[in-house]
Amino acid sequence: MERAYIGLGANLGDREAALHAALAALRANPGIEVVAVSRVRETEPWGLAEQPPFLNAAAALETTLSPRGLMDALLAVERDLGRTRAGPRWGPRTIDLDLLLFGDEVIDEPGLTVPHPRLAERLFVLEPLNDLDPALVVPGAGGLASLLARLQ
Repeated sequence: MERAYIGLGANLGDREAALHAALAALRANPGIEVVAVSRVRETEPWGLAEQPPFLNAAAALETTLSPRGLMDALLAVERDLGRTRAGPRWGPRTIDLDLLLFGDEVIDEPGLTVPHPRLAERLFVLEPLNDLDPALVVPGAGGLASLLARLQ
């Protein structure tokens, strides 16, 4: 089993229900165990400001899936919950699941970058990760405390 961390976000429809549905779908996957979930935060949009606020959280997973297999599972949950990618980048969405960290692996492949490439720039990602494990170290970027200090 490998420890992975994912980010969850939603800003369309019943945002809280979307987060719960995503977690339920992940729990139903035999290769994924959801071991902890951060508190949910309402956050301002990032990247494209003219849209509704988000609810964001993070979850710690134990998984037997490969990084690519986990990414595929996250994308399948998004599709099953009605996520479309027809709008603008960083635009509104019913659900967003991001693979943030996968053990201490660093991966840069088409369609899969771990750690998530903008993780260190986003309080709405770092704060929920801090809820889960304040001692967490992001490969190539440093500890959560130092990353948070740069943004606060």
